[in-house]
Parts: sequence; C-alpha cells; structure tokens
Amino acid sequence: MTEMDESANWYSGEYATFGDRLTAARESQSLSQTLLARRLGVKLKTIQAWENDTSEPRANKLQMVAGLLNVSMRWLLTGEGEGVAEPASAEEIAADAKEILTDLQQMRTQLTQIATRMGRAEKRLRVILRETL
Repeated sequence: MTEMDESANWYSGEYATFGDRLTAARESQSLSQTLLARRLGVKLKTIQAWENDTSEPRANKLQMVAGLLNVSMRWLLTGEGEGVAEPASAEEIAADAKEILTDLQQMRTQLTQIATRMGRAEKRLRVILRETL
C-alpha cells in the first residue's frame, strides 16, 4: 500500500481501533478524558476503558459521544464517514517547522534592529538631558 493509500485510511479499521478514533476525536476538541466523562455522565475509568479498547459504549452513549465530539457514530466504529482530519505527515510538519524557524529568524533580526535603534535614541536623549540641565 502506498503512503497516499495509508493516509487516506489513517482511521480505518485496518489501522485504528475504536479507542484510537475516540482519542483522536476527543483531542481534536481539546477535551480531557475527565471533562468528556463529566459531560457524558460516566466515570473517568469508563472513558479510559473505551480509549484502551477494553470496553465500548452502549448505543445511547455512543450517540452522545459522537454528538459531543462532532463525528459520526459510523466513523467512531469503522473509521468511515464524518470524522477528524488525519494527522499531518512528517513532511508537512517539517515544512511547517521550517516556516516557523524562518519567521523566528526574521523576528530576531527585526528585534535586534529595534534594540539598536532604541539604544541610539536613549543615547541621544541622555545627551539632550545633560545639555539642558
């Protein structure tokens, strides 16, 4: 299977479990296990068991989970349908990191230039103050 095929099926039953998909959906909503448990009215250990694939929710809780996490029940169960975006590839992450590094280098250069200008302005101000006092 090519890399493209793998990424297209990242959350499929072949590559991910119900627990993997639940974890990905929860994290995409920036929810902790504790907060999800509270919102669903279940214990933390229940969420942990679902994410560890040692148990699965009943149909009514599955429907609530899907609604809270903005994914389809079908996606949670099979990886097909409305779900979360697949993780970025290593190449995408590397490209983003290079872009951020370039931005940081440009900001450092700008800050150095500003610091130099501030130093000159401070010296001029000191000279003016000495002359007037």
